[in-house]
Amino acid sequence: MPFAKINNKMIEAQVVPGQRVFSQRGSMLAYRGEVTFTPNLTGGQGGVMSMIGRRVANEDTPLMTVEGHGSVMFGHGGHNIHVIDLTGDTLYVEADRLLAFDGSLQQSTMFMGQQGGVMGMVRGQVTGQGLFTTKLDGHGAVAVMAHGGVIELPITPNQPVHVDPQAYVAHRGDVRNKLSTALGWRDMVGRGSGEAFQLELSGHGMVYVQASEEKL
Repeated sequence: MPFAKINNKMIEAQVVPGQRVFSQRGSMLAYRGEVTFTPNLTGGQGGVMSMIGRRVANEDTPLMTVEGHGSVMFGHGGHNIHVIDLTGDTLYVEADRLLAFDGSLQQSTMFMGQQGGVMGMVRGQVTGQGLFTTKLDGHGAVAVMAHGGVIELPITPNQPVHVDPQAYVAHRGDVRNKLSTALGWRDMVGRGSGEAFQLELSGHGMVYVQASEEKL
């Protein structure tokens, strides 16, 4: 089901019988009708690995399952919201930037080191971002959060895009990610992200970047 944008910081989802919406804990602002909210300890459709991924990010209740008949308004922390429509493709979203998504989408969890090697594994320790990224497949809408809005940067063959890890929100398409450092290990001690780290995205697709490096 599509999300209707109320303003830059609020969206509304229509909930109908037989269909579900998954949302981040604490993101419900208001609702109309007969709607229920249930903690989903298995991480939506992602099973145990999705649950582990969210728990590593210090979230006791990874997602809420929203069901019933009515409409629900979502928002979180006053952050800007960007809606992405999937038409059978795959979207990777930084776990703590995922606000809500259609229950029709298949969800799983990707460990950042899976594509980025050892440097991907240290991402959460050095930059403050999570080690897990949520993977969503299928047809449906996804709402993500960002500071200061989102820009979409196309990724084309032979022209990779380099993004500050804390500015990264999501990406889609046939894309490979690799985290690298522009400084030596001695220079990195005591530093956060900024120019010390770069997330390189190569292939063919799109990367969504927030306008601020502030963490959610």
